Amino acid sequence: MTTPNLPFGARLRAAMDDRGPLCVGIDPHASLLTAWGLNDDVAGLERFARTTVEALADRVAVLKPQAAFFERFGSRGVAVLEKTVEEARSAGALVLMDAKRGDIGSTMAAYASAFLDPASPLFSDAVTVSPYLGFGSLRPALDAAAAAGSGVFVLALTSNPEGAEVQRAVAADGRTLAQVMLDHMAAENADARPLGSVGAVVGATLDDAGVNLAINGPLLAPGIGAQGATPADLPRVFGAAVGNVVPSVSRGVLRHGPDQPALRAAAELFAEECRAAVEGAR
Repeated sequence: MTTPNLPFGARLRAAMDDRGPLCVGIDPHASLLTAWGLNDDVAGLERFARTTVEALADRVAVLKPQAAFFERFGSRGVAVLEKTVEEARSAGALVLMDAKRGDIGSTMAAYASAFLDPASPLFSDAVTVSPYLGFGSLRPALDAAAAAGSGVFVLALTSNPEGAEVQRAVAADGRTLAQVMLDHMAAENADARPLGSVGAVVGATLDDAGVNLAINGPLLAPGIGAQGATPADLPRVFGAAVGNVVPSVSRGVLRHGPDQPALRAAAELFAEECRAAVEGAR
């Protein structure tokens, strides 16, 4: 399906064209474990993650484990996360580690080593990061991702309403802080083909993005499903950049578990609806 030594952006474009533009989160909320008839413990976590990977990793473009829901179980939970990453990638899905790390200097370099060093047991195809210590603070992650052929998704306009007080703040030159970050991403992706490997996180729940999303990179769009957005909202929110959107759904698919055929059917329906919305807007 994809060639491992290609840059992440090229591999993602191929995966989306082949499997449909959909990212499914692996978010083992305590409430979801209970709904699946599982205990809120490491054994339940492992069963949940393995079932999701077995159902979806051979058919969706991207799987996105949320690191916090594994880390809450300590070292045993992280061990489950390591196995989840390994099994998902082996089955053909691209793995986006939803960790939202952000720090400076050697600490950012350590985060980059954890998720973007091919020798790490948590090595992923991409990772989410926070730029709000300054975009330059992400340099260790950007460099590590480029060296490994991985990707980085940078928070820009998130789906939580509180984000606006920071992301919509206006810089001295009149740009919003979100636009400043997006412009940095566009510079990182300059001349990349067919798609850059530095992506932005932009919530699908936004009424109007109100920014220039032409970053020549992927646009991860959380908020579809349980948070209220639908695939039909994508053209309105993303406009001309809709072709580079990676719609992300978690509970909207996961609530159909633990039945694997039901998980597959839900993911396939979302993928088709997203593909239709994207192609209809072109």
